[in-house]
Amino acid sequence: MSAFESLFKKPAIPSSNIKKRKLDPPVESPNERYKATRIELNGKGKGRASTVEDAPDEDVDMDAEGNFTAEADEDIEDEEGGRFFGGGITQREKEILDYMDDEEDQGPEKIDISYLRKLALAFEKKITKNSEMRAKFEDDPAKFMESEAELDIEIKNLAILAEHPELYEEFANMGCLGSLVGLLSHENTDIAIAVVQLIDELTDDEVEASPEQWDTLVNTMIKAQLLDMLTQNLDRLKEENDEDRNGIFHTLSVFENLASHQEVSERVVKETKVLSWLLERIKIKESPVSQNKQYAAEVLSILVQSSESNRRQLAKIDGVDVLLQLLSPYRKRDPAKGGEEEELFENMFDTLTCLIDEREGKEKFVEAEGVELCLIMLRDGKMSKARALRLIDHACSGIYGGSVCEQFVEAQGLKTLFGAFMKKQDAQTTEHHLGIFAALLRNLPADSAPRIRTLAKFVEKDYEKLDKIMSLRADYSKRISAVEREIAAERAQADEEEIEEREDEWDLRRLEAGLFCFQILDQIISWLVAEDDGARKIITELLGKSKMSLENVKSNLTEQLEGLNDSTDEGKGTKEMLTALISCL
Repeated sequence: MSAFESLFKKPAIPSSNIKKRKLDPPVESPNERYKATRIELNGKGKGRASTVEDAPDEDVDMDAEGNFTAEADEDIEDEEGGRFFGGGITQREKEILDYMDDEEDQGPEKIDISYLRKLALAFEKKITKNSEMRAKFEDDPAKFMESEAELDIEIKNLAILAEHPELYEEFANMGCLGSLVGLLSHENTDIAIAVVQLIDELTDDEVEASPEQWDTLVNTMIKAQLLDMLTQNLDRLKEENDEDRNGIFHTLSVFENLASHQEVSERVVKETKVLSWLLERIKIKESPVSQNKQYAAEVLSILVQSSESNRRQLAKIDGVDVLLQLLSPYRKRDPAKGGEEEELFENMFDTLTCLIDEREGKEKFVEAEGVELCLIMLRDGKMSKARALRLIDHACSGIYGGSVCEQFVEAQGLKTLFGAFMKKQDAQTTEHHLGIFAALLRNLPADSAPRIRTLAKFVEKDYEKLDKIMSLRADYSKRISAVEREIAAERAQADEEEIEEREDEWDLRRLEAGLFCFQILDQIISWLVAEDDGARKIITELLGKSKMSLENVKSNLTEQLEGLNDSTDEGKGTKEMLTALISCL
C-alpha cells in the first residue's frame, strides 16, 4: 500500500479539476456602452457599424432652419388613431422584417463536410486576396485594409469548428491548418491575434473532441511550426497595447491547452524557449499584479507538473533560484488576499515544490539557500509558513534528499521543527512534520554530527517527542482499524466484480483515515528502535499498553514492502531501507 505514498508527495497544483482561466473583460465606460448599443440597434448584420446619423431616411426632411420635420407617408400604418398608436414602421420595413423572420424559420445551415469545404475555400481565397493586395499596394495601407477586414471575418467564421470537432480531421486534410498557422506571422498583429484566439477555442478542454480528433488537429499544426510561431508572437506583442495584451493572454491559454497532454507538453518545452519567457515574464515587477503575470506563473506550474523532463529543464535554467528570489518578499508579509497576487504566490510555490522533487532541483535548492529562506518563513511567516513546511518536506524526501537534510540541520532547523511539532497542529501540518522526521532518519549519514543531533532531539526531555509519536500512532491505528472493519463488511456482501471495481475506493478511504501517516510513523519508530536502546524500551512499553508489540510494527513495514513498486531508483532505495528496518525488528 505504500505505493500510495506518491499521492502525498506531489504538490496540489490546479489542473483539470479547476475551471480554466478566462480573460477578464475590459472596463467599459458608460459612453462606450451607449455607442455600442446604438451600433447594435442600427446594424443588425455581422460586421455592420452604421449609426443613426449614417442611415438615410427618405421620410425625414429638414426645414429652412435646419430642424427635422416629418412628412406623412402613405406606407405608415395608422392603427387606432395615427402613427403613434401603430407599429411606427413603413410598409417596406415591415416586408424586410417579415423576410428576416422567414429566413430564421428555415433554421441554420447544416454543418457538414460540404459546408466545411465552402468555409475553407472562402478562407483560402481571403488569404490569397489579402496577400495580393498587400503586395500591390505595399505603400498604401488604406487600399488593402478592406481585404484584411474580410480575412479577419473568415478567421472568426472558422470558430464554428469548435462545435463540430468531428470535422477536425477533414479540415486538417484540406491543408487549411497550415495556412492558419502561417497567419501567426502576418504583418498585421490583429490578424495574428485573431488566429491565436481561434486556436485557443479549437484546442480548449471544453470542446467535446475525442483524443484522436484533438491529436490530429494539434499534431498537424505543430508540423506547420505552431510552437515556433506562438513563441515568436510572445516576443513581438507589446502589453502596453490592449489588443496585444489580450493576444498574449490567449497565447498562454493555448500553451495551457497543449500542456494537458504530456507528450505535447514536453515538445513545447524541448522545441521552444517558452520556459525562459515565462520566467522573465513573472520577474517583471507590477503593482498590482496583472492577469497576464499571474497566468504566466500558472502555465509554468502546469508545464512542470505534467513532466519530469520539463522539471529538469526548468531547474537547469536556474528556475529554482529565480522562484526563491520572487518568493523572498513573502517571508514576513502576505500577498493581497483574493487577487492575482495571491494566485501568483500559490503558483510559484507549487512550481518550486515540483522542481525540488527532482535531484537537480534539490541541488539547486541548497545552492540558492532555499533551506534558510524556508526556515525564516517557518519562524516569521504567516501565509508562507505552511507552504515553506511543505517545501522542506519535498526537498528532504527521497534518495537524493541527503544534502538538503544536512543543510537543514546545519541551519538550526531542528529547534524550529521539533518546537512546532510539540504544538497542536492540523492533520496536514502533522503529515509534513512526520515526513521530514522520516527523511532525516533515512538520509543523514550514520554517526555523522547532523544525525547525532537529530537523535538527541528525540530523546531529550525524557523522550517527550517519542510520547507524542506513539500517541499519534495509537490514534491513527484506531481510525484505520475502524475503516478496515467497514471495508471488510462491505467486501463480504459484494461479488467478485464489485470487489474489483471498489478496490480503488477502499484504498482512498484508508488514505483518508491516515494510512500514509501511519506507515511513516512506523518507519520513524523502527529507526529509533534500531538506533537507541532507551527508545526501544519506551516504545515496547507504550505498545504493550495498547496490547501491541514490535511485531505489529514489523507487520506494517512488511505490508509496505509487499506493495512497493521497485522499478524506479526511488523504489529500489525504499525497498532496501524497509528490508533493513524489518531485520532490526
